[in-house]
Amino acid sequence: MSEPWPRPRRWLALSLIGALVVLGLAFAVFRGDLIRYSLDPKTPFQTYRPPPAPDYAQRAAWFLLPTTPQAPAATEPAADVFFVSPTTYEGGADWNGPIADPKADRVFRRVMAPNYAGPFVRVGRIFAPRYRQAGLYSLLTLREDARDARKFAYGDVAAAFRYWRDHDWQGRPFLIVGVEQGGTLAARLLAEEVAPNAQLRARLAGAYLIETVVPATHPVLPPCMRRDQAGCLAAWASVPSSEIDRGRILLDRALIWDAAGELQNLEGPALCFNPILGASVEEPAPARMHEGAANATGLEWDARPAFLARQVSAHCEGGVLRVSAPRSASLKPSGSWAEQRMAPGFNLFYADLENDARARVAALTPR
Repeated sequence: MSEPWPRPRRWLALSLIGALVVLGLAFAVFRGDLIRYSLDPKTPFQTYRPPPAPDYAQRAAWFLLPTTPQAPAATEPAADVFFVSPTTYEGGADWNGPIADPKADRVFRRVMAPNYAGPFVRVGRIFAPRYRQAGLYSLLTLREDARDARKFAYGDVAAAFRYWRDHDWQGRPFLIVGVEQGGTLAARLLAEEVAPNAQLRARLAGAYLIETVVPATHPVLPPCMRRDQAGCLAAWASVPSSEIDRGRILLDRALIWDAAGELQNLEGPALCFNPILGASVEEPAPARMHEGAANATGLEWDARPAFLARQVSAHCEGGVLRVSAPRSASLKPSGSWAEQRMAPGFNLFYADLENDARARVAALTPR
């Protein structure tokens, strides 16, 4: 009886299978590096031509804007919220994305707005500018080009804030909220636009810099220490409590603004706010105090998500917020490689932040 495969053909088939297995393993091991390489614009920032600048007098330059920005309705909340979006632009050919990028817009409206602006929509009118975001690659490298792209993005955010201040604000209590890349940009906004301006500082209910590393030494605003405190800074960067070295790695790679407006490596301790406690303290917050997480991805804007209470405990340690693993499967990271390196599609402290912000606005309003 003849063999089903001649020996040379068997060896060839086995060799091909072996090569495919090796290639598959290599792709699995180096997948992140390959994707990161594909997101690199590969053009020096000094010779790069950025997209056109937004005109903040136009509604199209804003992700979110009240119906009548200069004439608050009696039914609207008493405060304003200036919201700086986290990264939604993956990048590739550009260091900084155009404000009308369709995919970045979908990510904002489907994921970022409901999960991160959502906790504040019942506290204040939301002003969320589009800006020429530094692409995702700029957050994955410490190259000077990437720093230049992030500094460039700040110019748009500052211009949007000044437009809101001069045209729409009208002296109302306000909050500044920034997430991830937006938090870093909001930190500079506080230092350059808010802190030196006594009128703005007096009406600031609070600033939330979510997933943002801020130096604890000489903070631009006093850290939030209790929930009835207005005009303070709540900043934190979280890591899973089970990953011991993750906090050190995060702080080693963190970039903060220096006095000259340059991005430099963090030196010294980082500020850590615990959203469950409403305070920048190292006291642990048990899960029984957790008011509610939410996965609001895909919900219509302004829809109230279902809260999942008592999901996580949290405590500040070494400048980072260590958070226990949530029980609900809806509060686990998901999506593509790039999506998992953006702000996650859920908010572990949704209800905690909503109540915290409401308390800070109430503390400011009587004054």
